[in-house]
Amino acid sequence: MKKVLITGATGGNAIKRKGPFPAVPTTKVLAIGRFLAPPTPEQVKAIFPKEVPDTVRLYLAGKIDQWWVRQDQKGPVFLMNVTSAEEARALLDKLPLGEAQLMEFDFIELGPLTPLHLLLSEGWATGYK
Repeated sequence: MKKVLITGATGGNAIKRKGPFPAVPTTKVLAIGRFLAPPTPEQVKAIFPKEVPDTVRLYLAGKIDQWWVRQDQKGPVFLMNVTSAEEARALLDKLPLGEAQLMEFDFIELGPLTPLHLLLSEGWATGYK
């Protein structure tokens, strides 16, 4: 299955500093899916009865935090409780649509909002003077 990996500043679980803010860990992954081609009625009948329960199982296991459908109906969007794009990819590849190579995902690693450190550091009070 062809996939595109888009990572944040952390590059997986490794914490790397990029820019003026402190490094933060990856705490969630946004997975943006799209069908490679619209599923046929036959594919919908064969695959979706398995896809939906398997996706619900990921939600109940705590791996999917929130989920939506894109307004253009081209695929789902998942906010996942995983710490790397690789972990998200491994989970989604096991779903029936992934195994059938009918869907691909872009992954964006997310972490805590870095400028919040300013509220906790001495730099906030002094304006970095």
